[in-house]
Amino acid sequence: MWDLANDTISEMITRKIYENNGVVGAVCHGPAALTNVKLSNGQFLVKGKILTSFTNKEEKYIKLHKIVPFLLQDELERKGGVFKSVDNWQPNVQVDQRLVTGQNPASTGKLAEEMIRLMVSKSDVK
Repeated sequence: MWDLANDTISEMITRKIYENNGVVGAVCHGPAALTNVKLSNGQFLVKGKILTSFTNKEEKYIKLHKIVPFLLQDELERKGGVFKSVDNWQPNVQVDQRLVTGQNPASTGKLAEEMIRLMVSKSDVK
């Protein structure tokens, strides 16, 4: 959250992957790297997409809400993301087009499965 949220190289790589029909995924605090990614049309990658990340409630529960540079849920919503969450520490994965996001560490396995499913469904290998 302190470095990738404002890393222009990471933003460029993510944009290129997504715009070249690739799958982009992030879990827990990882979606911080997506907050400033703009597509070639000038729109934020997350705008209008259903997504998730570590929630404000989870951040407050572990008492890091005053330590992190921003609340990730709020920032994703501010950039136009449609945020979906479940109870603290429960698995939650959201897939919208080729964007796959997970709420917390409990979501990691399902996130990986969804990314693989998307990549396999796009491949020419039958």
